[in-house]
Amino acid sequence: MANKRIDMLNIKQLLRLYTQGVSKLQISKQLGISRNTAKKYISLFHEHQLTYDELIELSDEDLDDLFETPPTDIRDKDSIKKQLESLFPYISKELKRVGVTRYLLWEEYIDKYPSGYQYSRFCHHYREWCKKVNPSMHIEHKAGDKLFVDYTGKKLHIIDKETGEQQEVEVFVSIFGASGMTFVEATWTQGKEDFLGSLTKALHYYGGVPAAIVTDKPTYSGKKEP
Repeated sequence: MANKRIDMLNIKQLLRLYTQGVSKLQISKQLGISRNTAKKYISLFHEHQLTYDELIELSDEDLDDLFETPPTDIRDKDSIKKQLESLFPYISKELKRVGVTRYLLWEEYIDKYPSGYQYSRFCHHYREWCKKVNPSMHIEHKAGDKLFVDYTGKKLHIIDKETGEQQEVEVFVSIFGASGMTFVEATWTQGKEDFLGSLTKALHYYGGVPAAIVTDKPTYSGKKEP
């Protein structure tokens, strides 16, 4: 029973009860698990240094990756983490380039290392690395507090299958400051209608609204449509 794995919903319930001050004994009774199982997940919660708000924004896949800790995998996980950390100087440099986002770099990473971290954990470890390298640059974001929206500087192209003609499209990107959860859409323009349409789709994708939406520009109505 001490090593019994529990599903992601129970993990979230366990940690919600724990952060509310419920004792390990009461948690084990309410969820029907052993005290040792409860202690194991609480210890892992502290080990990963996540707040409960950060944790509940993770996908079930990321939670499974976070809390799956069989003894035979410990060295492999250390190796995966060190492998990722060795890429951070390159990632930091690439992020300064126009049009480069964390999501694009994560796709490049996971393509090269298929057994690597999912996007949420990738962002979490990168933020932790940034704190160590340059603490003054770290900004603490609260879960659900701010949604940052902008257009990438580098445009994409759509190719007409019949004529082969290429047409430029704008790339709308929105990202939550705390979790790094990202929405991306290509649109014909940066005009007001396209911008509001992309923003509406992003909010539907997230399933809620943030306390504030932060744009890089005061308005996106300045570019005329073709």
